[in-house]
Amino acid sequence: MYKLMAIDIDDTLINDDKEVTPGVQEALEKAVAAGVVVTLATGRAYASAQAIARQTGLNVPIITYQGALVKNLLDEKVLYERYVPLDAAKKLYQYCIEHNLHLQTYVDDKLYAREENQKLIDYVGLNKTRYYIEPDFEKMIALPTPKFLIIDEPDYLDEIAPVLRELLGDGVHITKSKPHFLEIMHKEGTKGIALEFLAKHFGCEMSETIAIGDSWNDHEMLEAAGLGVAMGNAIAPLKEIAGYVTASNNEDGVKQVIDKFILGQE
Repeated sequence: MYKLMAIDIDDTLINDDKEVTPGVQEALEKAVAAGVVVTLATGRAYASAQAIARQTGLNVPIITYQGALVKNLLDEKVLYERYVPLDAAKKLYQYCIEHNLHLQTYVDDKLYAREENQKLIDYVGLNKTRYYIEPDFEKMIALPTPKFLIIDEPDYLDEIAPVLRELLGDGVHITKSKPHFLEIMHKEGTKGIALEFLAKHFGCEMSETIAIGDSWNDHEMLEAAGLGVAMGNAIAPLKEIAGYVTASNNEDGVKQVIDKFILGQE
């Protein structure tokens, strides 16, 4: 019944030790052997996501930057790409300067920040991303980017998110991937739109897709998929819209979904 499955990485595919467990790995292999296209859908940069995808043996296009970039693993051909509109990028940069916010951007799949600080160090510690410091950050703002990221306290990000939506206009998509991370992409840079793109790419209906995630940045793809699955460790609003809630990322929740809905095991 299901032909395409998109899986978030952090707190979904990988456990709290940042590992794909042997049980999940075996389940992924069985799903692929059963003819299902298994892909990743993440807010991570391609460079970070592709390392995990290759470890798990996947060789299909993956969804990165929240959906702003879909890229092949085999030949690294870009299939789908959306950049943050330049006028919105300039307004965002000015706002961050005026409010002393940590802003980072991604150019040619490289992470850039204006200065090295603890927020940047903690961020790259999470996903092992190499970073570059560019004091003349204004010139980076003018370059095409799939995503900007602001790092700050969760309550403060919740406070400024609607302000930024008003300031930047309807040409952007703003979401939180984690409590401390506010991400800004092109309005068509969502996991849901990227999943629809891949479904067409592989010639399957949306009713034949599964999406699995844990955070609010996953809600578009859970709503778009034939079966939207929330992890046991997912935030409550995501569980409310999910068609199924599986076990947590520390309890092989992804394996449970594959066993039940692809392999037909109870």
